[in-house]
Amino acid sequence: MSFAYQILIHTPIWVWALLAYLVWQGVKSMQPRKTKIWRALIVPVVFIVWGISRIGFGPQASVWPLVAWCGAALALLPLGVLTPRPFDVDHVTGEIIRPGSIFALVRNLVVFSLQYTVSVISAISVSERALAFIVGRAISGATAGYFLGSLIALLIAYRRKRAADIKTSLPPP
Repeated sequence: MSFAYQILIHTPIWVWALLAYLVWQGVKSMQPRKTKIWRALIVPVVFIVWGISRIGFGPQASVWPLVAWCGAALALLPLGVLTPRPFDVDHVTGEIIRPGSIFALVRNLVVFSLQYTVSVISAISVSERALAFIVGRAISGATAGYFLGSLIALLIAYRRKRAADIKTSLPPP
């Protein structure tokens, strides 16, 4: 119990705030909702920035963490592009309308848990730090790649749907 308690109290406050935000967003996504496009981009951008922020090299001057990050990002980017979440566009406001789904909550918690676990391992185990560092970079790269892909898919689909709305609302020539 003391070990877990030490981990919890040494976790920065911003990590708990991020977890609370991700859970809140995940729970909200379980209900059908209408939102502005920029609000739909917040969670992907948070995960992309978090992933990119971990690219840097650690105390060991090795290229492997960067290789792991780039390889994982390139591996999961297509998955993000090819598995877009469905939505419609409100023809009047331009807002997106998404059906409710548990997917976002599960995805957010899995990614957060992986990142958190690797961070804890690298902080407490000197012998496992190098491996945790490389695995952490791979998880960060995979996260950034997946969310960059999903961001691209969302923006492309949104642009196409808005263009189709404009095209259908124009009077015939």
